[in-house]
Amino acid sequence: MKLLPVIGMLLFSLSVNAQGFKPNARLLKTIRTNFSAADAQYKLMMKSLDEGRFPKTFDLKSGKLVTSDSGWWCSGFYPGTLLEIYAQTKDPALLTEANRMLGLLAKEQYNTSTHDLGFMMYCSFGTALKLDPNPEYKEILINSAKSLSTRFDPKVGCIKSWDSKKKEFLVIIDNMMNLELLFWATRVTGDSSYYKIAVTHANTTLKNHFRPDYSSYHVINYNPETGQVQKKQTAQGYADESAWARGQAWGLYGYTVMYRETHDKKYLDQANHIASFILNHPRMPKDKVPYWDFDAPNIPDALRDASAAAVMSSALFELSHDAGPKEANLYFKTAEKMLQSLSGAPYQSLPGTNGGFLLQHSVGHLPQKSEVDVPLTYADYYYVEAMKRYETINSFK
Repeated sequence: MKLLPVIGMLLFSLSVNAQGFKPNARLLKTIRTNFSAADAQYKLMMKSLDEGRFPKTFDLKSGKLVTSDSGWWCSGFYPGTLLEIYAQTKDPALLTEANRMLGLLAKEQYNTSTHDLGFMMYCSFGTALKLDPNPEYKEILINSAKSLSTRFDPKVGCIKSWDSKKKEFLVIIDNMMNLELLFWATRVTGDSSYYKIAVTHANTTLKNHFRPDYSSYHVINYNPETGQVQKKQTAQGYADESAWARGQAWGLYGYTVMYRETHDKKYLDQANHIASFILNHPRMPKDKVPYWDFDAPNIPDALRDASAAAVMSSALFELSHDAGPKEANLYFKTAEKMLQSLSGAPYQSLPGTNGGFLLQHSVGHLPQKSEVDVPLTYADYYYVEAMKRYETINSFK
């Protein structure tokens, strides 16, 4: 399984920039520097990575990477980030490492025990396929979509997230991020069942996951027999009724993708509503890197979440292309500010530090005291994606 070298930049699939955004020359220059630094950082990371393992985070106390096997939900982000950096720098060392990791990850195409195959397989093999139209990558992604589809229950109208008790059917907002794989599968196979599953899941989530102010719960507990909502929770946030920052980011990104794939205006409206909640929130910091939860009790001393900012920035760049002129300008400028903030202190790693990760200060699961104020692979992935999208938007004429 080898990914062939390519010539030229991998372009993000936005069409011509009709909004007339003005590029920030300084930030464009910073991004070029960032990609060179990212190349060096990820070569540092690969040297510290044990055979057969995938990076999760970095333990500052021990000075060692914290890793997982290929079945962990974040396993696709490392090879995906390697490939995105490689597309910019053409460093063959990154390509070699990406190929090695894809080989380790390939078996997860048959994994039916997780809802995260979009994260795991589309962020890795989907990125690989854009660089090299390898039939093997296509087959792996089709099998991944088949595996993901097995978790869909038409009675509930959702793809099951976490496995739990028999009388529970748990669905998390994060699952919106895995639907892109299903849309891709319908495009390449002609099988509309994947598309229908994605749309049904998104519609059920739109109905049940969101509050009147368009903030979202993290977890909806459905009755698997009736499809009725049993409980609404926010497991990784401060409280069930709080607005967990990364959850808001997943929803924003997810419904932006839904509009791209369906052109159904209700998804654009939903993405705009979520963006309005986030960007107009009185507790959004000036640097636009959100607190880990908008309702954390110790704001302004609460931890920030760089991963949420990275996801939001990437989503807002795409949404700025589809929104009306007034909203588009706000989205673009806010996403730009997020990138500027992430590209400097205290969020950006100094060269040769942080285990090779690009960003610092992300929050995984604070209530369980897991991955708190640390680097995370998905923060890096969406940061790199946001930088690429910014460059691409400003290169269109």
